[in-house]
Amino acid sequence: MVGIIKAIISIILWPLFFSTFVFGVFGYFIVTTFVSLNVAHRYMKIFCRTCLFAAGQLVKIKGKVPPKDKQPYIYMLNHQSMFDHFLIAGSTSHYLTGVAAADQYSYPVYGAALRRYKAISIKREKLKDAIHSLDEAQKVVLSGTSLLIAPEGTRTVSGELGTFKKGPFHLAINTEATIIPVAIIGAWEAKKKTDWKLKPGIITVHYGKPIKSTQYKNYSIQELSDFVKNELQKMIAGG
Repeated sequence: MVGIIKAIISIILWPLFFSTFVFGVFGYFIVTTFVSLNVAHRYMKIFCRTCLFAAGQLVKIKGKVPPKDKQPYIYMLNHQSMFDHFLIAGSTSHYLTGVAAADQYSYPVYGAALRRYKAISIKREKLKDAIHSLDEAQKVVLSGTSLLIAPEGTRTVSGELGTFKKGPFHLAINTEATIIPVAIIGAWEAKKKTDWKLKPGIITVHYGKPIKSTQYKNYSIQELSDFVKNELQKMIAGG
């Protein structure tokens, strides 16, 4: 009986979420025709929060959201669900771009949104292409634009923090950007990678203390990876 109720709730929520997303993307195209991506971030925040609400998700912010005048930042998060990018874009005070798997650019509507948002495409299976994508990400960060990236490289299946890739930490060391660890708590339960159903609830976005380049300039790639992972684990455990 519980399973049937969950399925009915999901059948109601999915059309609400999808229609909100489609109309929101259409609105974003109109807005960004007349203003810059930085100015359009005000619209993006409302759009992302509305999409989350349509999917039955309320958002709780914990910690201090980084100010836009201290950019660029590299936001590093635990990749829990399809909602993660909505959660970050819907709570930050400034425009930031991100990295998305190349196959996502072929998705209807979503692919167009990624291009408009100037997200960086990455082919994880091919090392040469992945390196090129990280080079593009490096140029973006050095230009002063913040970046969102998941060190795990993909969404978790188990809900646990997975193995970290080295790319994000090469990027941090090469750009000397401030790292912002962000713990997403509750998003995996809201929409699991292996389950089509949506579970209404509250998702916590915990912004950790900034990690400045002066703190990690003498770290190796592995040491920096371990440090960030440890910070995220503590934040997740703290709720």
